[in-house]
Amino acid sequence: MIGLARAPSGLVPATPPAPRGFAVRLRHGPLAPALALIAGTAAALGFAPIGIFAFTLFGFAALIVLAEAAPRRAGLLGWVWGVGHFAFGVRWIAEAFAYQDKMPAWLGWPVVVALAALLAAMPAIACWLTWRLARRAPALARLWAFPAAWMATEWLRGHLFTGFPWNTLAASTLELPGLPLTAATWGALGLSGLIALAAAAIAFARWRPGLVAVMLALAGIAARGHFASFGPQPIELVIVQPNIGQGQKWNPLAAEQNLATLIALSRPARLPPSPGTKRVILWPEVALAEGEAQTDAALRTRLATLLRPGDLLLTGGLSVTRDAQGNAVAAANSVFAIDSLGQILARYDKSHLVPGGEYVPLRPIADALGLSRLAPGDVDFTPGSGARTLNLPGVPAVGPLICYEMIFPTDIVDEAHRPAWLFNPSNDAWFADTGPWQHLALARLRAIEEGLPIARSTPTGVSALIDADGALIATVPQRTASAIVARLPSARLPTPFSRGGDWIPAGLGALALTFARRSARRT
Repeated sequence: MIGLARAPSGLVPATPPAPRGFAVRLRHGPLAPALALIAGTAAALGFAPIGIFAFTLFGFAALIVLAEAAPRRAGLLGWVWGVGHFAFGVRWIAEAFAYQDKMPAWLGWPVVVALAALLAAMPAIACWLTWRLARRAPALARLWAFPAAWMATEWLRGHLFTGFPWNTLAASTLELPGLPLTAATWGALGLSGLIALAAAAIAFARWRPGLVAVMLALAGIAARGHFASFGPQPIELVIVQPNIGQGQKWNPLAAEQNLATLIALSRPARLPPSPGTKRVILWPEVALAEGEAQTDAALRTRLATLLRPGDLLLTGGLSVTRDAQGNAVAAANSVFAIDSLGQILARYDKSHLVPGGEYVPLRPIADALGLSRLAPGDVDFTPGSGARTLNLPGVPAVGPLICYEMIFPTDIVDEAHRPAWLFNPSNDAWFADTGPWQHLALARLRAIEEGLPIARSTPTGVSALIDADGALIATVPQRTASAIVARLPSARLPTPFSRGGDWIPAGLGALALTFARRSARRT
């Protein structure tokens, strides 16, 4: 309540005391940005491989508290928070430059910092919007506005400049019981909004909205129980992890040894199939790094010796187009389905390519600066036509997704021809020790969203078989040569998110904005 002071003209409002000490330092000094940097870095500890969700929840709550204390600097604090958050979260990118001959390895860390500074624009926008548009409204209005702003900017991060939805907030929940399953209803984006709401409830000490978030999450879990599954699949998967590192993978002198390792881990004599089942052998992304499966009949015949009649090999490889002189003029990152006769039954080309990894944006400028792509070769990859379902004889329909494509929700399934499972060959040898676990976490979210099991084969790990609830059926540890032999888990019927896509989290965001407007009108 504003106090009253006596003046010659009567009673007038007393001037509120100016903020002092700690409050002034938060509003004007370097203390708030420093705390924001620490909070953002701490929030990244909730993601794989550390996976302590409390750090993420309270790291977000700390950002909200700081923005509330210094609303005029909310955008700056969001950006500083984001720099710490993303720099720690994507530090594995620096490892990729250790395998690049055309660019120095030391360039990796400046790239990490630059990328973090760019990604940090999204939490900066979320904070600026919340505290700019609802600055004079009650705190309850900002409590509802922040989750809506966060979801909007997380969506933008997944789409602008081809998108980079890495470590979405929902990915920090995968070690919690039950909560990740709500992604089947709300999607990862909606789950991120619920977590942002819970963090805001903590920051503003308003537990009623936090209770709403819990109720919505429980409703999502309850609905998840009604998504019936099909019966078990009489298919045995052999998911091979050869432990072939990035330096060895592209060495022409090691090509024969690499192929021999893959074959040895896939041998029927070593891995006998269960009686009455067909077998599908799964190899990693570009497992055929030197051979060209579409033109090398001798290579395909050699691969066919692994297979009984009816069995299949799904392997990553390069598809190369050459001119009359034999020079490569185009290339694609592909998956080949090869049968026991050495025939290619189907081919899928990766459609969502990695900028800077598989092609160079603005190549004339990049060439002038001496920049190159991270994948070996001078010819940029050509993108495929998009999500596709392969209908192969005797095998449940499969949707291939090569490496990076797995991180994008809503773009991973051909909705007109829904598959029964997804195959994700990847090359996580680029990603140091942390990136592969984060990539696996995103694959688990996609399994929950779509209600589909996923098989992942990578050269150095983490290879895994994931069921339709995002649970890990089996894994091969990093830097281990081995194979998973397991039955294909059953799929579930289409989930609400697989049918509604981003319209569902958009509806949650609109609902939060409605509550924010109603709260603002109470001033």
